[in-house]
Amino acid sequence: MNYDRLTGKKARLDALRPLPAAQLHNLEGWFRVELTYTSNAIEGNTLTRAETALVVEKGLTVGGKTLVEHLEASNHVGALDWMREQVNLPRPLSQRDIMMIHEMILKGIDDENAGRYRNIAVRIPGSMVVLPNPRKVSDLMDEFERWLGQSDALHPVELAAEAHYRLVTIHPFIDGNGRTARLLMNMILLMHGYPPAIIRPRDRLAYLNALEKGQTGGSKDDYLRLIARATERSLDIYLKTAANEEIESAEPAAESLLTIGKLAKETATVNSTIRHWVKTGLIEVAEITPAGYQLFDRSTVGRIQRIRDLQGKRLTLVEIREELDAG
Repeated sequence: MNYDRLTGKKARLDALRPLPAAQLHNLEGWFRVELTYTSNAIEGNTLTRAETALVVEKGLTVGGKTLVEHLEASNHVGALDWMREQVNLPRPLSQRDIMMIHEMILKGIDDENAGRYRNIAVRIPGSMVVLPNPRKVSDLMDEFERWLGQSDALHPVELAAEAHYRLVTIHPFIDGNGRTARLLMNMILLMHGYPPAIIRPRDRLAYLNALEKGQTGGSKDDYLRLIARATERSLDIYLKTAANEEIESAEPAAESLLTIGKLAKETATVNSTIRHWVKTGLIEVAEITPAGYQLFDRSTVGRIQRIRDLQGKRLTLVEIREELDAG
């Protein structure tokens, strides 16, 4: 992975810092709701973005939603606020930080296991990943803590992504591993001056598949690209805000998505080619409907034109993907 573009955007953001207090307050409030909504939605929480805002900003309850869903929202915000207070402290990350995040995530939901490593074998529903034996968890977390303290050579975005990947692969807790790993990832990003990365609900399938691909012996490239793109979107939001442009939602309106047939028609590309490009990572599926149909963001039209231009230069698919990732 080449992180030069992210480094460049962070440098542009650093040059604009400190942002005006009102802008910074607005940004942090927006991310506070968006991170809570998206992280919980990935795990199946049915609170909408607007309902999440009511819970975390107003402390209100939403009719028809469970107590657990309300607690997941308020707990996530509490963990986020705690995390922001820690990022400027002159100390390395430790297992205690991870356990504290987890304890806050499960507060009132599963107090018996909150902040405690699992002592039973667990499986991820729908996944072929074999998780470590519970007897190994403590040693694996000791090793993980040592790795965290010795990884300064990595680019901050790669470090954050790798920390998330390693934590969910150890799967040290009975529940709440995904939320804890995403908060840890964003804590690392904030410690290095980057904004937090938002994994959008529409990226859920690609995110889980990319994780599983690495965990079952495949390449982690798809996963690392997904986290890099999520971080870049957040950088763009900060840069747009600094330029007084409107903040966009982390998710486009559903009507802006294209079926594979419409995408094929607009780009004069056959369906089988589009499916092959999805499989090889040249383009991404934005959403999969309950019936299993793939939907694509409208920006994919321009990306396909870029692929066509690069094909004209007789580049291989690997070289084309590298060019696309480099911007």
